[in-house]
Amino acid sequence: MLSKLLVHKFIKNYKNTEEESVRTGYGILGGIVGILVNLTLFTTKLIIGIISKSIAVTADAFNNLSDAASSIITILGFKLSNIPADEEHPFGHGRIEYISGLIVAFMVMIVGFQFIKSSIQRILNPQTVIFETIPFVLILLSIGFKVWLSRFNKFIGNSINSTALKAASLDALGDVVTSSTVALSLLLSKWTSFPVDGYIGVIVSILILYSGFSLVKDTLNPLLGEAPDEELVKDIKDGVLSYENITGVHDLIIHNYGPGRCMASIHAEVPSNISIVKIHDIIDTAEKEISEKFKIHLVIHMDPINVDDKEVLNTQKQVAEILDKNPMIKSMHDFRVVGEGERKNLIFDVVVDSSKRNKSISDEHLKNEICSEIKSIYPHYECIITIDDDFM
Repeated sequence: MLSKLLVHKFIKNYKNTEEESVRTGYGILGGIVGILVNLTLFTTKLIIGIISKSIAVTADAFNNLSDAASSIITILGFKLSNIPADEEHPFGHGRIEYISGLIVAFMVMIVGFQFIKSSIQRILNPQTVIFETIPFVLILLSIGFKVWLSRFNKFIGNSINSTALKAASLDALGDVVTSSTVALSLLLSKWTSFPVDGYIGVIVSILILYSGFSLVKDTLNPLLGEAPDEELVKDIKDGVLSYENITGVHDLIIHNYGPGRCMASIHAEVPSNISIVKIHDIIDTAEKEISEKFKIHLVIHMDPINVDDKEVLNTQKQVAEILDKNPMIKSMHDFRVVGEGERKNLIFDVVVDSSKRNKSISDEHLKNEICSEIKSIYPHYECIITIDDDFM
């Protein structure tokens, strides 16, 4: 496969994709290949567009030119994202890769807007499109090039888990559709004088705009703070739970500071009757080993759980049975009984499944509903409940 051959030839230590230098090498290779392919296609299609007087072909040519510029920005994004952390940016500059992807997306949309205007003018003022076999065959060959480029960018993007290169793959795939539409426009011009070229140009422009909009969405999400990868969430939780004396986990938060630059924090439930020094050593080991394994910076907060008090255990069991009846409630954690004598406080957190949550039910209403059921069994307990939303 050509993609693998290029990677093996031009990237040193290509298997160590976790290393920043190797990751940058992948990104630069993807950018250079994108520039070469798109500049070749731009030159070819521009000549075809001038010869055939086709606005659709010309629009497609400048779309390829914008793709070449996008590849340049992608290369710059990979280079700048590797700038070391400093006083102003203590977590590095990794998000520049997302910003470069966003710039690329806006460039694609600008091209779409420009050519939808040109295509409408061609509909209002039609010109004869000249069909010739050689230009038509060249357009078909350009489609083959774009299919390969899409697969190449996807291969590179998956190898280093790059949003920018995955977006470039989708963009190239969108170009396959637009170029196919352009080829159809040229073919139809052979048999009709109807200004099909202008209408096809509008379709091509709309497809370019849609591609740009999709890219904006894909690159903006990590900048805004999208939900973390479900597999990473599961791996972290399972990893922490695999350590001795850690009986439960909750409140996992993952911050993304760029590809391969994640910071995470999680609460781990541990028995309150074991040595604080022993559990501290377990927590330290878990933080170090899981951080190294998943290439993240993990901080674990320790939550001591009472495992000896029968009153606490029995009450917790009863409360869990009450919560199990509510389909919106996913789990409960940090359960404790505070106070002495008849009046005591039940303090716990409830995790609500956001996909099953009834939007008309407020947090306060849900708390009152739970408290009411608990008081029917334990009238002397006061409830202090915190509602946590689970957006996974």
